[in-house]
Amino acid sequence: MFRSSLVFPALNKGVLRPSTKPATYYGRRVRQQLYSTPPLLGRLSDVIKEDHRELGAYHRHILDCTDMDEQARFQNLFIWELARHAISEELVVYPVLERDVADGKALADRDRAEHQAVKEKLYKFQKMRPEDWDFEPALESLMEDLRRHIREEEEDLERLEEVLGHARSESLAWSFERTKLFTPTRSHPSVPNKPPFETVVGLMEAPLDKLRDLFATFPTEEEKAKAKAKAKA
Repeated sequence: MFRSSLVFPALNKGVLRPSTKPATYYGRRVRQQLYSTPPLLGRLSDVIKEDHRELGAYHRHILDCTDMDEQARFQNLFIWELARHAISEELVVYPVLERDVADGKALADRDRAEHQAVKEKLYKFQKMRPEDWDFEPALESLMEDLRRHIREEEEDLERLEEVLGHARSESLAWSFERTKLFTPTRSHPSVPNKPPFETVVGLMEAPLDKLRDLFATFPTEEEKAKAKAKAKA
């Protein structure tokens, strides 16, 4: 079975996170973080649940925002986060779920099928603009599927945590976060959703996606923080 921890170098969660800064910023951050000490991330389920909360916050902000330019920036961020999150789960989390949890294969297969439905809707959504009449309905339909998946997946994660132990869970959390650096940042529903084939195809798609990211606009850190704070209120 493919193990992502043997392939991906250690990198912090913030590496290659989109911003409005020049492209040289990314190269500098990569060089800084390639040899850095891993941060304390907590358990695997904690890291994944935090991603889920962020996606919910960005979704809410897109709907509440009245400025189309800002909507477009948060749309780019939402797509970027969800695409990386989904593929990293498929590469790091689901193989362990299959192997270590009773009925884990059935759970992982269900989660992959739900991911596929979300990816197909995300693929359509990433082609839209805020001024399109079906922009918000498409986002809401996507989120309906995503919320259902999140509820079921978080139950699966609790079962997984019971067999992992704290040290192994932290190690998987770190693998999950650093894997995001190398995944595609847009939806590619035709890509296989299991390693090793997903890994090979994903590594070919990722550079093209990251090139597109350089020409896209994203929220500032302050804008993201405000959106997350508002969602918690």
